[in-house]
Amino acid sequence: MHRLKYLAGYSPGITGQVAQLIAENRLGNVLLQRYPKAHDVRTDRALYEFTVDMKNEFLRTAQPLSRVVYDGKIHVLNNALGTHTFVSRVQGGKLKAKNEIRIASVFRDAPVEFLKMIVVHELAHLKEKEHNKAFYQLCAYMEPAYHQLEFDTRLFLTLVEMAGSPYLQT
Repeated sequence: MHRLKYLAGYSPGITGQVAQLIAENRLGNVLLQRYPKAHDVRTDRALYEFTVDMKNEFLRTAQPLSRVVYDGKIHVLNNALGTHTFVSRVQGGKLKAKNEIRIASVFRDAPVEFLKMIVVHELAHLKEKEHNKAFYQLCAYMEPAYHQLEFDTRLFLTLVEMAGSPYLQT
């Protein structure tokens, strides 16, 4: 059986069902049925606009984003799908703050729902730094299906690791 590292915290019943889908070579089909096509947010500029639009819809009063990019150096294997960094610098007599979001480049070839889930997660860090109850409530506020999308993203990452993205062919 394939080691399901992206599903390590889930119950044996859930991981057993996923293992069966893998054994029957049906995991890709299940994901393609649920999420039939990849998004068209291909460039860093488009990703920035996509993210800022979501931020403006849900977190208008949060600090502005200085940069949002796809990052090929983020290793999904180290449990990072995206990163949010906050840097403060003193420039002259002023304190300048910059918020930057980096999204793993594997999400360039993914359904828009998975990209949205990652963006929501990183935007929630603008208000809540820790992964606590308030953080996940904010994620669910911005994306009501957040928890299901997080699980399905884990299925997607399992599939990508085993066979590559099924969305590269579409």
